[in-house]
Amino acid sequence: MKNIEDIDALIKETLTEEEAKFYDELEEQGLWGTVGSIFQGKLGWLAVVMNIVNLIGFGVLIYCLIQFFNVTETNELIKWGFGAFICLLFNTMIKMYAWMQMDKRAILREMKRLELQVSSLAAKTNEH
Repeated sequence: MKNIEDIDALIKETLTEEEAKFYDELEEQGLWGTVGSIFQGKLGWLAVVMNIVNLIGFGVLIYCLIQFFNVTETNELIKWGFGAFICLLFNTMIKMYAWMQMDKRAILREMKRLELQVSSLAAKTNEH
């Protein structure tokens, strides 16, 4: 890790004060920062709606499971079990979408860091 920290220090030395501040904002986020980033930007409203729908789907899943354990006929068991399975799949797909959004934001952040490094290097080579 020390090597990466040395590289970061070298990069910060070549940047202007404004660029260094922007570079610091692109630091890697923790789990809660990454989750919170889903709710920012142009599609933040969609993440809120999807989480509300996910909670509703979870409630329906619990209801289906309760009904599944309360019925005695095989046909009813199949219906409630299938309903629970569909709700579980639905919730899983929403979670997968959220995780893909978090991964996309991390990749974009790294791309911005690379762009900043390349532009800094290009400016430095033009000076010499």
